[in-house]
Amino acid sequence: MKSVTEQDIRSSFVNCSKGEAKRLTLPRDLPERPWDDLDFLGWRDPTAPERGCLVAEHEGRLVAVVLRSPVKQRGRQHRSMCSLCLTTHPADGVSLMTASLAGRAGREGNSVGAYLCADLACSLYVRGRKTPEPGGRLEESLTVEEKIDRTRANLAGFLTRILA
Repeated sequence: MKSVTEQDIRSSFVNCSKGEAKRLTLPRDLPERPWDDLDFLGWRDPTAPERGCLVAEHEGRLVAVVLRSPVKQRGRQHRSMCSLCLTTHPADGVSLMTASLAGRAGREGNSVGAYLCADLACSLYVRGRKTPEPGGRLEESLTVEEKIDRTRANLAGFLTRILA
């Protein structure tokens, strides 16, 4: 992913109002992010931990979405797998995140969800730049490039459902 500015991000939200996009807390470290290693920019809002955001290039344009997730999910003791990068994490490492659909459908309350890495660092896990707890990466015969392609395809599918 190429580096993006705060203005680029705020103007690319598809599932919230312009006012909401303006009020969102963006990462302060945008210039320092490892852009060459990111398939998408993802972060949790430190002022509202139940909210996350995801920004990606999709079908030739920048698309940003607001995600909602419970702060803590109780009662889960098993490992869960991210539906984008297929990294497994212990109980709190994967969250069900929902996104309102874009447009009228979203304003009517329709949404889609996916189990995602709670820290939204899928790109870094796939590339080995961030390490999940032991047992977090399944042994696969795929190359890193093939895993990146799979993550990007899963991300594209999720964004397509939001934009539908």
